[in-house]
This record gives sequence, structure tokens and C-alpha cells, in this order.
Amino acid sequence: MILYIKVKPNSKENELIRISDTEYIAKIKEPAEKNKANIALTKLLAKHLKVPTKDITIKNPSSRKKIIEIIKN
Repeated sequence: MILYIKVKPNSKENELIRISDTEYIAKIKEPAEKNKANIALTKLLAKHLKVPTKDITIKNPSSRKKIIEIIKN
């Protein structure tokens, strides 16, 4: 499964807003430095989609518009 997520780091709370089946906006409390926002995004997605964090891959980690691949076994 491929998801497209626009990330907004330094938000007041962690929140995942669904736009369509494959598009989301993710508000992340962590700053966009030292991979902190990407780790928080991975944890948020794992919790929301009920998959292990190891099954989530960020294809373009330096962009705010992320392409996420989720492998469901």
C-alpha cells in the first residue's frame, strides 16, 4: 500500500487527518531535525493503521510531502 502524507512538524499535538484513501495530513509534535519527525510519523501511522513500525518505509525522508510504503503480511 502506498500513502501520500503532507507532514506538519512542530504542531501542538500528533494527529492524522484523512483527505482520501491514500492522502493524509500528519501533524507531528516533534521538530523536523535529526529524523525526529519521521520517527514520530512512523509511530503514528503504525498505531492508526494497526501495523508494526518495521512494515512502514518512508521513501523520501527529507521532503515534507512523504511517500509511505506499507507492507502488510
